[in-house]
Amino acid sequence: MVKIITDTTAGLPAETARRYNIPVIPQVVIFGTDSFLEGIQIDNATFMQRLSSARELPKTAAPPPELFVKEFERLVPTGETILCIHPSADVSGTVRSATVAARDYPDADIRVIDTRFIASPLATMVALAAEWAESGLDADTIEARLQALIPRCRIYFMVATLEYLAKGGRIGGAAALLGGMLQVKPILTFQDGRVNQFERVRTHKRGLARLKQLVLEQIARDGSGHLSVMHAGVPDQGQALADDLGAQLGQPHVPALDVPPAIATHAGPGILGVGFFVGA
Repeated sequence: MVKIITDTTAGLPAETARRYNIPVIPQVVIFGTDSFLEGIQIDNATFMQRLSSARELPKTAAPPPELFVKEFERLVPTGETILCIHPSADVSGTVRSATVAARDYPDADIRVIDTRFIASPLATMVALAAEWAESGLDADTIEARLQALIPRCRIYFMVATLEYLAKGGRIGGAAALLGGMLQVKPILTFQDGRVNQFERVRTHKRGLARLKQLVLEQIARDGSGHLSVMHAGVPDQGQALADDLGAQLGQPHVPALDVPPAIATHAGPGILGVGFFVGA
């Protein structure tokens, strides 16, 4: 059976990882001189507490190749194809680390997939790949299906403050200042592997309504939309958004996933967003 590997930027639920025996390679979060392996040495709740009180923004680093080598040493002897499913190479060095590690196994079929996305849609792709592998699909078919999903993926999200994006250099300082002065709430998107501004609204309430509208207007209605909600430190808001959209779409179990630390570092607490797939 094809083996699946991912990393913590997916925010893959622990129960899903256990269900399909998916190794989740940790990102590295750095507060000052202290480094932590995400999900192993620091959990989401502890990270959010430290982030809220930190004088300086933490830094992040991609997993070193050695963490992949550890998993490859265990999985390569099975003779099965290994699919490493990871975030956009434009925002993370994870794809590069996996690729470097795979070079140590030239005779193994290790495929590193740059999904061009992050967070909950990445978790969706990983879970689907694991389901397909368990059903007996071969690596070529699974990889082709994943590649077909990538151009159909959409992410829209809001942040509670532009402070983190500005400090991290993710948007220009002038845009951050303007947003702070006018209480503009940007709706951001992930496009071509990078974060971009989609549009601006004036209040959180209007932003939330716009997120819902974007989902209802664009999501595939044939069962291939795979809606997910993502949040950072606002679980009640995330669950409410998931419940509301689920009711409108007739989907009773829309997942509301935590945004993992390596992403929340750059956008701050209060992230609220949606991920889904449009029609083919």
